[in-house]
Amino acid sequence: MKEIPFIKMDGLGNDFFIIEPENCNIKLSAKEIQKLGNRKTGIGFDQLFILKPSKCADIKMVIYNSDGSQAGACGNGARCVADWVFNKTGAKECSIEAPGGKILKAFQGRLITVNMGHAKTDWTQIPLSKKTDTLYMPQFMPDLPEPCAVSMGNPHCVFFVKDVKKINLAKYGPAAEWHPLFPERTNVEFAQIISPTIVRMRVWERGAGITSACGSGACAVLAAAIRRGLCRKNKKTEIIMDGGTLIIEQDKNDDILMSGPVHLSFKGTAFL
Repeated sequence: MKEIPFIKMDGLGNDFFIIEPENCNIKLSAKEIQKLGNRKTGIGFDQLFILKPSKCADIKMVIYNSDGSQAGACGNGARCVADWVFNKTGAKECSIEAPGGKILKAFQGRLITVNMGHAKTDWTQIPLSKKTDTLYMPQFMPDLPEPCAVSMGNPHCVFFVKDVKKINLAKYGPAAEWHPLFPERTNVEFAQIISPTIVRMRVWERGAGITSACGSGACAVLAAAIRRGLCRKNKKTEIIMDGGTLIIEQDKNDDILMSGPVHLSFKGTAFL
């Protein structure tokens, strides 16, 4: 039997199974991750993190979705990892090596802030399967407006709608996630502009389905809204999700800053 010590954390209900560095050599198959992620027979989580020593940052994070697929980014999870580092070291700042070698900077204040870097908007960076206008993509679902594509280290498809409450996430989320335009699949956000500094958002996450919040998704929504002239740079914007609110800002250097709370749920040992 395989014993897996872990800690369970969440950011706005977006929850994570975290394996600490001393146990980072534990090998897990996609099927085992799926078993751990089952909310009835396992622990249950949106993403699984394996924390490892890094040669270029304070910590390295490897991320898996609950379906066993590997993820490229996770904003809420990055804040949880930063909190873990702060509690271990007593520091107020840290660096995190994300998948692909991207270095994220995190800061501890009333909330935890992570600099998520630049949003990428070229069709090859999302990536898309063919050359496409990422600001106004083709209207590939008849009932929805033209989406905007953004990468925050993982792909995002953002739909701006009049009322997010009326969106059937279970219908439109997987249809967009698996659309042929997205060869690596995509996260799907539905955003309603309340004002230039308040946005209501709901999300379908690639590999996890409906979640209460998505940090990288909130960053992608603001980046897309600024590109379309719906929000403004250098303005702290509330992105209100089902699980709560993140404060997102695109600064003068075009870095996306994400601030929000984290929560330690419990520690335990899983058995496979």
